[in-house]
Amino acid sequence: MRRLSKQKKQQLLLTALVTLTVLTGIWFGLIRVQQQSIVKVKEKTVAARKQLDSVKTTITRAEEIEASLTQGREVLSQIEENMADGDLYAWLITRIREFKTPYRIDIPQFSQINGPRPVDILPAFPYKQAGLTIAGTGRFSDIGMFICDFENQHPFWRLSNVVLEPATAGTAGDNEKLSFRMDVLALVKPAGTALN
Repeated sequence: MRRLSKQKKQQLLLTALVTLTVLTGIWFGLIRVQQQSIVKVKEKTVAARKQLDSVKTTITRAEEIEASLTQGREVLSQIEENMADGDLYAWLITRIREFKTPYRIDIPQFSQINGPRPVDILPAFPYKQAGLTIAGTGRFSDIGMFICDFENQHPFWRLSNVVLEPATAGTAGDNEKLSFRMDVLALVKPAGTALN
């Protein structure tokens, strides 16, 4: 083999450096950018496939979802039938008097109706609430059973601010009686509201 001259060695080294620099530039300037865009396209493809699968699942469950929605509307309609309407004061008093019949308590006092007004528990709730304060007398156990059964049988009513005090002595044997006072709040469906 012949020995290369110093000038040829420098030219060969320079050519190798230029070639290496060009290849590095091509790698970082073109190939790497293309690889990154391919990775991004693959990620978008995976996300689009997941979304497509979700849409296909929803489409296949459309009848089930529609049946569930119909059932929910029927349940809501039944619940709305038990909501206060018309003359709210008379409606609330009638319902409370009907409910208290089997209990050994006396409820002679009903305050004026308060409402209908927006529900203060949930924001943007589509129903309103109306309430009044009731007062009466009874034994502790009877009052407790009344409250318990009332709230269990009327899940969309609320009893609050319950106050118990010893009843005024009227007759013998009434020393176990208590006076009570409580607020009764009921949901009212505003006129013209349809949630179907």
